[in-house]
Amino acid sequence: NLCKNFKKYLNDCIDSNFVSSVGKKVDEFENSISKYTNSKYAIATINGTCAIHLGLKLLGAKYGDEVMLPSLTFAGTTNAVLNAGCTPHFLESEYETLGIDPIKLDKYLKNNTKIKKGECYNKKTKKKIASIIVVHVFGHPSKIEQISKISRKYKIPLLEDAAECIGSFYKKKHLGTYGKIGVISFNGNKTITTGGGGILLTGDKKISDLAKHLSLNSKTSHKWEYIHDREGFNYGMPAINAALGLAQLEKLNKFVNSKRKLYKKYQARFKYFHFLRLMKEPKNAKSNYWLQTVILEKEFKNLKSLFLKATNSSGIITRPIWRPMHKLKHLKNCPKMKLKIVEDIYSRAINIPSSPNLTKIL
Repeated sequence: NLCKNFKKYLNDCIDSNFVSSVGKKVDEFENSISKYTNSKYAIATINGTCAIHLGLKLLGAKYGDEVMLPSLTFAGTTNAVLNAGCTPHFLESEYETLGIDPIKLDKYLKNNTKIKKGECYNKKTKKKIASIIVVHVFGHPSKIEQISKISRKYKIPLLEDAAECIGSFYKKKHLGTYGKIGVISFNGNKTITTGGGGILLTGDKKISDLAKHLSLNSKTSHKWEYIHDREGFNYGMPAINAALGLAQLEKLNKFVNSKRKLYKKYQARFKYFHFLRLMKEPKNAKSNYWLQTVILEKEFKNLKSLFLKATNSSGIITRPIWRPMHKLKHLKNCPKMKLKIVEDIYSRAINIPSSPNLTKIL
């Protein structure tokens, strides 16, 4: 559902002759997201992966550094790390949120890192740990407060990958606004979409100004000369995409409410299914339930392939969750924690149909 005002906003773009990354609709979209998330600043980009890459650069990540992130994430998060010239360092998850396990992380950092001149280094590889990326999985908050505290303790800048989390809150604070930098995606499969797009959130004006500058090829202001003062990126969101985003934002609360109702309908239907549980939002959270997720009980994990085959053969689209990053061939030699929980979650978790339109059917 692209929303009734999209054609109007699109025509506004066309009439203005500003349809690319410089245009009134981009400013309007950034301001609207800033207001909705209560983030001081918002910088729109062509996708979430580019926003993460940009965020890493802004946090000081340099070629050869390490970036810590959960192995249980979408490939885009890891690709952003690789694109920044950094080595992914994979972290263990926990069962409640499917996000990073803060207790294990604290212990791991204590035993495997050292702080030197205000920066954290991997004792084994001698590389600086430039950032920890917290991934909020399927629209649910990770244990962000504990992880934020740990990142400060070990002098590691925190970046929030809240790609799936527009409309998700923890303690009434929007996800993506806990870290120094947060990122949200507006890809076509997200709760609202700009077709392709993302946004970088920050409360720091210097970061905001530099993010906007870098995202527009680091071009300085001049009446006719093309002058670029540093490395830059062609990451600015086109105004046409922003116009779609503005129309979608008008229906965001309706979409989130429908997804939350869908969870309740699934909960009622699955009440007597003893072989699985439906993932629910953690305490103190209001999740957008971007993807509904069932987790098979341990003694029934051998049903995963059968479940997937039976549902897809019947025209019900279900999917396994992401294959853990450390299991991918090109990433198998990256540094990592022991990842038994990640592997167990992958062996039992399945995403089921999650469209808000399903509330009309179930």
